[in-house]
Amino acid sequence: MRGRFITFEGAEGVGKSTQVAHAARNLTARGIPVLQTREPGGTPLAEQLRALVLEPRERALGVNVELLMIFAARAHHVADKIRPALQRGQWVLCDRFTDATLAYQGGGSGANPAWIRQLAKIAHPRLLPDLTLLFDAPPVVASARVASRGNRPDRFEAEGAAFFERVRQAYLEIAAREPARVRLIDATPGEHEVAAAVARTLDAAFPTGGG
Repeated sequence: MRGRFITFEGAEGVGKSTQVAHAARNLTARGIPVLQTREPGGTPLAEQLRALVLEPRERALGVNVELLMIFAARAHHVADKIRPALQRGQWVLCDRFTDATLAYQGGGSGANPAWIRQLAKIAHPRLLPDLTLLFDAPPVVASARVASRGNRPDRFEAEGAAFFERVRQAYLEIAAREPARVRLIDATPGEHEVAAAVARTLDAAFPTGGG
């Protein structure tokens, strides 16, 4: 039986990466085989492309160059890791996928959404998430969490409030267009409260484990 493909989306600081780890542990405890991965990244080649995209630089790559790099990484990730795992019956939990490109490069940076959708058809034909969990919090809350980490910000983390408001609105528009696939998760409570909401959402979407 084909595994489930579940993506975790949201802007910087909403806690989605932490929630991927919680969900992976919970599903594994239920006896469900899980592959946890991320985008951009997930394979050695894709991780190299991720580093190039996220590295702060004096001169921007340009949004179209960025798009092509992201989808090159995604195509390799899907072919090398995601599709084989799904075919083995594993549930793939992916920290971001093409919705992130629509939100960041589309909503945030102004790339043409039609181009993004066309590239998606090339990079991962006939592959869409079975379920997307969208973690939402006001940008002021999310940015405070990012600042509290004390790490050197990557190129996107260093963007301003207006950029992240555009990203958030793009994500909310995706959720409004596709309510059957995208479930909105309030990311403002504490980590364990959000994890409980994620567990309830997964149980409701896949009550028997296999769907």
